[in-house]
Amino acid sequence: MTSSLHQQSRFETLVVGSANRLAATAARAVAEGPGAVYNPLFVYGRPGLGKTHLLMAIGHAARAIDPRLNVEYMTLDDLVEAFHAAVASGNGEVYRRGFLDLGLLLIDDVQFLSQRREMQAEVLRLIDALQVAGRQIVLTSDRPPNDIESLDDRLIRRFAGGLVIDIGAPDYETRVAILRRRAEERGASFAPGVLEAVATVDIDNVRELIGALNRVIAFQAISDQPLDPVQARLLIGGHDSLDGIRAEATRGASIGSGAAVNDAEASEAVAPATPLSGRQAAAPEHDVVGQLAVDANTGDLGDAAAEFSEPPNDRGDEFADFLSEVSATVSQQVESWRARVAEAVLRWEGEGYRVAPLEALLEADVPADPELALRSFESDVERLRTIEAEVVAIAPELEAHPALRDPGDLPSALALLEQTRIGANPPPAPSPHWKLEEFLENASNRMAVRAAAAVVQDAGAKYNPLVLAGLSGTGKTHLLHGLGNALAAGGRSVACVGAHDFTDELIGAIDRDAVGLWRARYRGVDAFLLDDVHLLAGKERTQEELFLLFNLLLEGGRQMVFTTAVPLPDLSGVEARLLTRLEGGLVVELPAPDRELRQRAIERLLAAKLDGVDPELAAYIASRPAESMRSTLGLLQRVLNAAEVQHIHPTAALARQVLEGTAVRAPRRAPPATRTSGIVAPLSGGVRSREKMVWEWPDIAARIIEEWR
Repeated sequence: MTSSLHQQSRFETLVVGSANRLAATAARAVAEGPGAVYNPLFVYGRPGLGKTHLLMAIGHAARAIDPRLNVEYMTLDDLVEAFHAAVASGNGEVYRRGFLDLGLLLIDDVQFLSQRREMQAEVLRLIDALQVAGRQIVLTSDRPPNDIESLDDRLIRRFAGGLVIDIGAPDYETRVAILRRRAEERGASFAPGVLEAVATVDIDNVRELIGALNRVIAFQAISDQPLDPVQARLLIGGHDSLDGIRAEATRGASIGSGAAVNDAEASEAVAPATPLSGRQAAAPEHDVVGQLAVDANTGDLGDAAAEFSEPPNDRGDEFADFLSEVSATVSQQVESWRARVAEAVLRWEGEGYRVAPLEALLEADVPADPELALRSFESDVERLRTIEAEVVAIAPELEAHPALRDPGDLPSALALLEQTRIGANPPPAPSPHWKLEEFLENASNRMAVRAAAAVVQDAGAKYNPLVLAGLSGTGKTHLLHGLGNALAAGGRSVACVGAHDFTDELIGAIDRDAVGLWRARYRGVDAFLLDDVHLLAGKERTQEELFLLFNLLLEGGRQMVFTTAVPLPDLSGVEARLLTRLEGGLVVELPAPDRELRQRAIERLLAAKLDGVDPELAAYIASRPAESMRSTLGLLQRVLNAAEVQHIHPTAALARQVLEGTAVRAPRRAPPATRTSGIVAPLSGGVRSREKMVWEWPDIAARIIEEWR
């Protein structure tokens, strides 16, 4: 038989998300040990979700581990067609026996067994034969076994005896990761937000998702301008525009003959028989001799031999010689393994490793299995070297760390590696530009400011979580980062990240298959601050990760702070389990700043940019209607820009002109004194002379000389 595995369908190209994680994990386990676990493995899910990709990835991975493994992939239609052809030619039995040469059989689209009684019986016979021979079989279907019409109950029981697992539709984060990876493979680049916009379209089929990406790539290739997110979303449209993408390509596989794997030729490690064991097998007194060997192993060989010092018959001399030979053999074996252990101690100690486990072997009379202990120690050294290489690559200064020199304490080395990874990629810190002490407080926002101060004073124990709610521009982000900086000043590790960046990081981690490392980045902090949590609406995977992180931090007494521009009762698209946890802390509102607060902010900015503060200017701008502090400061910036252009000092009058369109009379300049001839020029209607006339403008650069002819 020959296999037809697509070269691109590997685990390395499979984007793993929450919807297919269990199936991918089971598939990897099957690939690493065919026939040992989950046999048969039955994977089901709607078309286009990656079942065929998973099947072929199993084949590629299993063959990479054992190149001699015979792998066969086929659809059920291929199996039926080949079986009928074999039966028609009289080679049915030969065809059946051919499957026993396989190490791994992959069958796609098992749902077509429906109403095929004869083929169901053949598949049942095939599964039984492969299981008895220790061969692995993996099957896929677009529905669970119980939903396949008229499927034999015996087949359903066989499938249930292995593992039946489903693949669901990818969530938003996984869809973005898939689009990014495929776009990178195609060498296509898009403006920020384009792929995210495509991922928000209601497409729950990976195949259709790739088709949508193809449309976007093709459209951008013939466009003069790059696509923006809105255009991309309009281009994708609904499902009706993707009918041509839904058709699946016909898969084919031929069945032939292949090299058989003879398991009987596999070698096994067998411990050599000692002279004692050979004599035990031959001598009638093997029980006694066995006891002598045990006593010799425990150091009591002399006492055991004393019990037989008086020979029961004239064969006493022969028995004494036998005991002497046993003693010499045991002594020789003990000295041999002691010498090997001592040699290993010198070797590994010379390389700088701690050898306490080996020294313990030397101190023992006779260990249970010194050979196994030596191999285990050497295996631990190799693993420690692997950990050391990664640690040193990230942080060369840790090369001599004690945790990297003790093979008997691998957990400490793994903990150091985890800390090093986190240190190499620390979570985002709060912006140093925002300080808690610089946040202006008055009666309107006093509750939020005092709550933030209480969190700094007693982090993790009071107001956990703290949720700051308010419209955009009310100061939520300033207060969040200021609180984070105050916590960091107290020696705490603080992560402060926006919801959009949090999701984007997760998507990148999914694409790199590094979700565990991404989780560790946040799970080790003392305080977690998330800005704009309302932006997580509809992002199921991000919410799931935040839910897990929330529980972990809460159990550890570590502080969490969130901001939202949407009141929690009005927040849709967020799972109830996460929403109730946010509501379980303290939710405080940051209202729009009142006039007093706006004027204080304006005066502070004027004092920072100018020599002094114009109270009239500050009062006027503060009186202007504004929904947020950001818009108020934007009005002030407009006035400052106008003053800079006109090279004048900003005033309330200039502010009125800029913000209300009121004209401001500029001081009238007297025309410069010029010499005249004393002749009065005629008014309009008079005849102009042919002499040159000069028109004066205040700005010398704008003078124009005209000559009338």
